[in-house]
Amino acid sequence: MKTLLICAFLAVPAFAGDLPPAAAATAAAEKFLGTLDEGQKAKAKIPFASDERGNFHYTPRDRAGLPLKEMKDDQRAAAMALLDSALSEKGKLKATQIMTLEGVLAELENNPTFRDAGKYTVSIFGTPGDDAGWAWRFEGHHLSVNVTLAGGGISVTPSFLGANPASVPRGPHEGLRVLAEEEDLARTLVTTLLAAGKSTAVFSDAAPREILTGENRTATALDPVGIPASEMKETQQAALIHLISTYTGRYRSAIADADMAKIKKAGIAEIRFGWAGGTKRNEPYYYRIQGPTFLMESANVQNQANHIHAVWRDFEGDFGRDLLREHVAADHAE
Repeated sequence: MKTLLICAFLAVPAFAGDLPPAAAATAAAEKFLGTLDEGQKAKAKIPFASDERGNFHYTPRDRAGLPLKEMKDDQRAAAMALLDSALSEKGKLKATQIMTLEGVLAELENNPTFRDAGKYTVSIFGTPGDDAGWAWRFEGHHLSVNVTLAGGGISVTPSFLGANPASVPRGPHEGLRVLAEEEDLARTLVTTLLAAGKSTAVFSDAAPREILTGENRTATALDPVGIPASEMKETQQAALIHLISTYTGRYRSAIADADMAKIKKAGIAEIRFGWAGGTKRNEPYYYRIQGPTFLMESANVQNQANHIHAVWRDFEGDFGRDLLREHVAADHAE
């Protein structure tokens, strides 16, 4: 299955990068649905108003939608093209590598039934291209991509990537670190801050075992820990922005640029970076970046600090809630 997944991604048509994100998503979703038979469509298509649309999970479990293992080669290629309509090159690489890690876990744990890359599922909520709102989700263990579109706008949170093993210990993929950027950039930042005497960057010697927002459908601001960007030097602020862009940069530049502009408009000075746990490689850690409008969390504690979770949430924009409110308000104003 992992070979099929990678081949499917390589077979993605070129249109996604040639169209604006909303148009690319609509074209990819329509093409995907067009490859399915009626039984498959019954699984893949879910009403936009369904409560399932906010059923956000990154743990291994049964999911609504059509799993990859129930698709033919052309259907899998169309499913991967849907990811291509939203993700950047880096984002696509991380997504496929995360799916590859399911095969690694299957071998390490000798449990191919539980660790099965064919269980990643695709769901289409509503009718692609519906200006009033529609969405799609690509989700499985350690990967949750949620894209909502309405009134010409696009939302891509919650956005979750995880890696287990964070560093593959042996086998054909030995040394693979899917989320190396998310870890190394943050560790470099906290080390730099501590070297500069900014000890408040570390708010606890012990790291929580998990990201605090977990699989909550709604994310709210957490306690203001760590150090605000207003107390950082220019180079330290630049490093913080670079780290933030690792999360927003999972997506195509048109999407990432708009989200970064929103983050900056809300105030860079008010963004806080806080670290908990050890600062050396292979020591358990947790960090969060929190601004007025968003939250990014990462934890690497489980499995002897070799199991990373990294999530990006938007307080108002998760599942396109802000887009949908704005669209309704615009309709009422007309």
